[in-house]
Amino acid sequence: MDGQNKVALFWLTTAAGVVLFVTFQLFFYVNDFVRAQGATPAITFEPEILWMFSAFYGCWIITVLVALIGTRKAQWISLALGSLLVVLNTLGGIADGLRDGWHIAFSAVFFITLPGIFAILATWRCIKIKGNHHGDE
Repeated sequence: MDGQNKVALFWLTTAAGVVLFVTFQLFFYVNDFVRAQGATPAITFEPEILWMFSAFYGCWIITVLVALIGTRKAQWISLALGSLLVVLNTLGGIADGLRDGWHIAFSAVFFITLPGIFAILATWRCIKIKGNHHGDE
């Protein structure tokens, strides 16, 4: 497997970690809601906010697809976009963890930050490898 495919696989793994985190976060919320017998306020979203969530989490696939291009410029774009997404998702997960419990913050670090660090390092390594210059740049 060549470098660009490895980098894309690392970003895809991080994206899967984000999906797991959001899924667990929803399960934790529903579990707390049921345990409190509906005493906690239900979270509702306006349709515009739901579109924003979809667009935000949809950016993860853009990072993977850009990493598959494999050019140096594409690797830099995937590094910048992916790093930004890792930081924003981790901070969001930690903020939710401060509100809802340490297990949410731990899940954010375990499912998002850990694979994100490996993806960032793999992308950086791929950029710095000699001979990764392409004729179209």
